[in-house]
Amino acid sequence: MSVPPPPMGLIAELTHRCPLQCAYCSNPLQMDAPKSELSTADWLRVLDEAAAIGILQVHFSGGEPMARRELKHLVAHASKVGLYTNIITSGVLLSDEAMAELLDAGIDHIQLSFQDSTAEGGDRVGGYRGGHAKKLEAARRIREAGLSLTANFVIHRQNIERVEDMIALGEALGADRMEIAHTQYYGWALLNRNALLPTRDQLNFVNGVVDAARRRLQGRIAIDYVVPDYYAARPKACMGGWGNRFINISPSGKALPCHAAETLPGFTFPSVRDHTLAEIWTDSDAFTRFRGTDWMPEVCRSCDRREIDWGGCRCQALAIAGDAALTDPACHRSPDHHLMEEAITTAAGHAPLDLVPRRLQQAIHD
Repeated sequence: MSVPPPPMGLIAELTHRCPLQCAYCSNPLQMDAPKSELSTADWLRVLDEAAAIGILQVHFSGGEPMARRELKHLVAHASKVGLYTNIITSGVLLSDEAMAELLDAGIDHIQLSFQDSTAEGGDRVGGYRGGHAKKLEAARRIREAGLSLTANFVIHRQNIERVEDMIALGEALGADRMEIAHTQYYGWALLNRNALLPTRDQLNFVNGVVDAARRRLQGRIAIDYVVPDYYAARPKACMGGWGNRFINISPSGKALPCHAAETLPGFTFPSVRDHTLAEIWTDSDAFTRFRGTDWMPEVCRSCDRREIDWGGCRCQALAIAGDAALTDPACHRSPDHHLMEEAITTAAGHAPLDLVPRRLQQAIHD
């Protein structure tokens, strides 16, 4: 099997620490402790290797990447070696001082997450009193700095009726791009699925709202819309295909094809402490096992979309059907597609439930 071109992006999960405790967080249930995190020197070397193999972008993520005090040095180094730099942040630590440091370091873009359109809803889901107000201040700082603002609104059963207000908030903040992203059910979101999965009527409502907003804002604000796989007829090309476009590095240094890959049994994910990115990308079983089409079951192998969706999501196949090597149950051709409908029915039969918040009982800063 031929090796694909170099990955487009490196997702650098600097830490699992975060001031927020969102119940839909994609971090694993067993998170990396601060003492296991890669050192600054390790990350600098990883950034050098990323540039050397042809990676174009680095997305600093977490947890909350700004909980790592050396973030400004990592951004500066990434810029120096020619990588486009993006920070995916809750914004609650983006003070005036932090904004100035990031600008001096050469940051290219900041993606700011919102849990709701209101302080009451946002602070409840995030588990951080005053967090929504800090996000509004962060948005102001980003725009005043002259950076493009992407506002990410994560929607689910408990806030979905306010999606019109979320879009209005994005407009008011001067966002150049908005992501209206249904919760994706991995990590903590899978644990809380019955409390978060929307009904079909709610999904239809959002579809209409987003369609109308796209028409109204065309040419002014781009709107990306991410739907829940549970209502899909075809699977998404998760991460652009397994081992095709991204390398995700966990806080402790494990190299993963996607942020949820550690849920898959039978894998030994290589560490950047022991292997170069080039070795990991080209030779490791973790990146080659589900790369391409040779691994596919017949229902995928005979499909004319096999090199479009690449068989869908391996983590979802495991979570729903019990085997990562099966066709993603999101596909209508999957013999397990009915399990998606059963999950929808189960969630709809539950009254809104208390959410189990994401937890990492550690200090926020080093």
